[in-house]
Amino acid sequence: MDLHSLLEKIVSDHTIHARWLNTLSFMENAGARKISACEHVSEVSLIQLKHAAEEHRHAYYLKKQIGKLNAELCMTYKSHELLAATATRHYLHALDIRACRYLLHHFKLNPDELRYAAYLFVTYAIEVRADQLYPVYQQILTENNSRIMVKSIILEEEGHLEEMISQLCGFSADWKDHADCIVKIEEELHREWLNSIGQEITDHHYA
Repeated sequence: MDLHSLLEKIVSDHTIHARWLNTLSFMENAGARKISACEHVSEVSLIQLKHAAEEHRHAYYLKKQIGKLNAELCMTYKSHELLAATATRHYLHALDIRACRYLLHHFKLNPDELRYAAYLFVTYAIEVRADQLYPVYQQILTENNSRIMVKSIILEEEGHLEEMISQLCGFSADWKDHADCIVKIEEELHREWLNSIGQEITDHHYA
């Protein structure tokens, strides 16, 4: 099932739509926490602080949107309130681990340098994904006259991608070749995640 078809099914059911918003909120929150975990003890850039703050705000914003569907739904990030909870929790963690293995293989990095490199390349891959996912989601929301909106997130994610490219240019002259490899890892994990969500919806006759 492609992204557009999957999102149409999700948006058509308020309960599943709420869990989708909660799942996106969980992932934005997890991303913010990973950015913070990659911070050097003293050498923290303004951009890195900005990214963590904005990802946390995205998590809050998405969580608050659930109230437009049903204020009593998805009060926590417990598994039954997420879509494909196991795959959702695995997604960013697996990307981080596999990216670190790749970076260690191709660069000589100490632990602090590895954390920073992982922040750069993993965040880049996630921003590339966000630039693909959120516009499709917003299109479907608009087509369905939904009260839910993610336009503000789209604008900020576009800015994040530009900032990551700027930082990556300073990290390595051939950053794009390495970033493309990390993006391929993310694409595989993203496909598995969407398949898990699609299967869960089908199994529970939500569609």
